[in-house]
Amino acid sequence: MAGSSQHGHGHTPAAWTGSIISFVGFCVAGVFMVAANAPGFWAGMGLILLGGVVGLAMKAAGLGTPKESEELVRARQLAGKPQVQAQAPVQVAGATVKAEAKAEATSEPQTQTA
Repeated sequence: MAGSSQHGHGHTPAAWTGSIISFVGFCVAGVFMVAANAPGFWAGMGLILLGGVVGLAMKAAGLGTPKESEELVRARQLAGKPQVQAQAPVQVAGATVKAEAKAEATSEPQTQTA
């Protein structure tokens, strides 16, 4: 399923913004941890949490993965059902005979013409 965005792998402005802010917070916390500066470390930790909050807020504002519409859900359900396939007339011993088309997944009876 490479290249499929059906599962929403985070390719949204909300996901990117939240991830970038959290990454910057991680870097800040790491630098200040090595420098033995507790307030700077906790500021970086605060940035990490802020990234999550900003990402969720942007998702709530509509910048996350869009919800599926009713039409898309119906189309996805119908995609697995057999489709009608029209077939060309077949020549049999000088007479033209129409081949039956495959029926859709309905309960309608098919009629045969001579």
